[in-house]
Amino acid sequence: MQLLTFENIILFSFTLIVIAFLYSSVGHGGASGYLALMTIFAFPVAIMKPSALLLNLFVSSISFFFYYRMNYFKPKLFYPFAIASIPAAFIGGFVTLDNTIYKVILGIVLVFAALRLFGIFNFEEKESVQIKLPFALAIGSIIGLLSGMLGIGGGIILSPILLFFGWASVKESAAISSLFIFVNSFAGMLGFLMGGKIIPTESFYLVPIAVVGGVLGGFYGSGYFSNKTLKIVLGTVILMASIKLIFP
Repeated sequence: MQLLTFENIILFSFTLIVIAFLYSSVGHGGASGYLALMTIFAFPVAIMKPSALLLNLFVSSISFFFYYRMNYFKPKLFYPFAIASIPAAFIGGFVTLDNTIYKVILGIVLVFAALRLFGIFNFEEKESVQIKLPFALAIGSIIGLLSGMLGIGGGIILSPILLFFGWASVKESAAISSLFIFVNSFAGMLGFLMGGKIIPTESFYLVPIAVVGGVLGGFYGSGYFSNKTLKIVLGTVILMASIKLIFP
């Protein structure tokens, strides 16, 4: 780890707040951003997954609170994905991948996250379309398994799918994704702990820092806030981290 100097601690903390703010503002927990940041600061792989899951739990729940308060949450759009994703995420939490394989898979997922932040997967809203249950269950199980294995909540994947098929509006997608991320992260964390592992002490130090950004992001995002410039900057950081993971 490179968090040895005061300057690095300040830089890391500030960036963590920005990441939590941005992701919370669009209904996400921010795991892909946290993982990218921890990669840049050379966190051990053993700390990255549990830390990302823990921060996801706090930030996604905060984001959901604000979007739920604004009446954007639609339960009928949430349950089909959650029913399949929760047990899959639990199973994925048991899985400990080889460090090299973990970094490559995570790097590929982060490329997807970066491209979405750049606006490539930000689909236009369509007229509301009836959700197809078997398809939704299949999507939920795949995202859940990936979430548990990598330590992400899956919202970065679910959101564009909801918009692409016209199942939800942007605000509804944010509300659904935030709770989806929470339940997947909880299931993944449970599987992680029941697999005989423990949450490193260092992970808990990051929680209050991320909560600051999560509260601000959830408040502004659920109401009116959007900042394209910060998304581009964050996307660049994530893309740099993904390249570092795939091509060490």
